[in-house]
Amino acid sequence: MIAHLQGRLVEKTPTDVVIDCNGVGYHVNISLHTFSLLPDSENIKLYTFLQIKEDAHTLFGFAEKAERELFKLLLSVSGVGAGTARTMLSSLEPKHIIHSIGMGDVGVIQSIKGIGLKTAQRVILDLKDKVLKLYDLEEVSGAGYNTNKEEALSALEVLGFNKKLAEKAIEKIVKENPSASVETIIKQALKNL
Repeated sequence: MIAHLQGRLVEKTPTDVVIDCNGVGYHVNISLHTFSLLPDSENIKLYTFLQIKEDAHTLFGFAEKAERELFKLLLSVSGVGAGTARTMLSSLEPKHIIHSIGMGDVGVIQSIKGIGLKTAQRVILDLKDKVLKLYDLEEVSGAGYNTNKEEALSALEVLGFNKKLAEKAIEKIVKENPSASVETIIKQALKNL
């Protein structure tokens, strides 16, 4: 119903903003990701999603269309409400959530406060195919991504490093640089081990 709001920023907190649009103040719930992207200027534009329930009409705002679309995808999962979806977008960058879903990385999704194992698994089960199609992740996420991690781990084990320590080092490297080559992962892991 309300696709976006453009107006003067009246109030701003990490969880919500008030935008004055020609004399009408709209209270808009935001994620920390959107909060970090808000400009310092008074005039802002947020893409919005209006959730209508029996007892409330709640407006959610996003600095980027992509974040709004991810929010809608998360809401489509049984057991994930608007509060949980907003927490997810506040805890991790949208790109990180998308990659984690595409990779089937339950651990990353479960690391978000309030997300249990079953919910994390449901999010991945329900959204993996949609995310792979929508964000065209097949090349990145499929074999290549996991193969690099596995090859690097295998090489470090052959070199005599403890598997658990090597896994931790590799996870950290891949988190910081998801497209790292096998050589890059091994070289950085050797520095950290």
